[in-house]
Amino acid sequence: MNGILTWEDLNKYKFEDLDRVNGINNSYSNLRLFGHTKNDVIVTLYRDRHSWCPYCQKIWLWLEYKRIPYRVIKINMFCYGQKESWFLDKVRSGKLPAIEFKGQVITESDDIIAFLENKFGSLGSFITSSHLIKTRELEREIFRSWCNWLCRESFNFIDNSFRKKRFKESISKFDEMLKRSKSGFVDPSVSNTGKIEPGVGDIIFIPYMERMNASLTYYKGFNLRSNYRYIDNWLTLFEGTSAYRGTQGDFHTHSHDLPPQMGGCYKESNEKQMDFSKSIDSGQGLGNFEFNKNYDSAYYAKLALKRVIKHKDNLIKVNPYDKESFDESLRSALTHMLTGKVNIPEKLSGKSLRYLKNRISVPRDMPIISARLLRQSLNKIELLSNNNVIEKIPLNHRYDQDPSNFISNYL
Repeated sequence: MNGILTWEDLNKYKFEDLDRVNGINNSYSNLRLFGHTKNDVIVTLYRDRHSWCPYCQKIWLWLEYKRIPYRVIKINMFCYGQKESWFLDKVRSGKLPAIEFKGQVITESDDIIAFLENKFGSLGSFITSSHLIKTRELEREIFRSWCNWLCRESFNFIDNSFRKKRFKESISKFDEMLKRSKSGFVDPSVSNTGKIEPGVGDIIFIPYMERMNASLTYYKGFNLRSNYRYIDNWLTLFEGTSAYRGTQGDFHTHSHDLPPQMGGCYKESNEKQMDFSKSIDSGQGLGNFEFNKNYDSAYYAKLALKRVIKHKDNLIKVNPYDKESFDESLRSALTHMLTGKVNIPEKLSGKSLRYLKNRISVPRDMPIISARLLRQSLNKIELLSNNNVIEKIPLNHRYDQDPSNFISNYL
């Protein structure tokens, strides 16, 4: 009656489901075949359920670019859920990622890649190649300088400036390395179709570069893409491949999943930091700073809708606020996302929409653009409410993202 689409109306929006097994890379799949048969699968990847782990992403990408058929078994990280007991029996440390190959279990991401290279060949260079030694050392240098700036509280301007300077010195070396590359990649590989793709030298870098770009933008007001031309081009080249897009997180997800993993992230109060973090938290996003590729908004909106409909009962169950009015409020946001029309619910629950907006996780739930469109619409309807209660996201853990309520129909 008030113009808000019913669930029956919303279900009429057609969306062709993804081929999770042989189609483009996606976070929902338990099996990837690349045209092979199930009998050809001899690799099992154990990765974290929320797609937050950078080391899991490294192995995931290697298998995708190399097109090795594999199974996926998703395991909790300690920061958001209880580690599965059967997995601890298999891997006593509980470390992720791990792979299983004909009954043999291997952990530590670099050791896993070296093992896989021995069985299936290299992707670009071998990870132990002598010419990659300095590349790998630079990646660790950049990682340390990032942690030193992001995760240690500075008590004065000089201390913070020194940490920032050290990071900029390290990251500039990477930008210079990419400047010298004709392909734009550190270690280009050639696919079966003859296309230039990233090799292992690039895969070593991308998980933490993705997280650096997000976290420094949110906490420091410092965006890599706007400051380093060749890093921007390198990230854009990655985003041009569906293998990478299937693993790619967004600024909102990383900004709020990193504090419990890193032991804390500290804000540097400046105008850019405040503007960037506000845009990220509101769901507006940061455009090409975050994802530099043209896209079809209608397609990604329907994909977001499909994911919400699949899990709507559990989304309502776990939301701690105004469950009765959350249903209509959520449908109002979905109506806006699909039609652009603003229809005010009779009982608007802004805080329940805010709770959901803060817990959309990319790529676990949906791709970056789908999440951006959904968050924007949740925010649009949320702001119509006169409830200004701040819904804080935990910093020391993410038990609010405990997947136990979703595992039964997680895929």
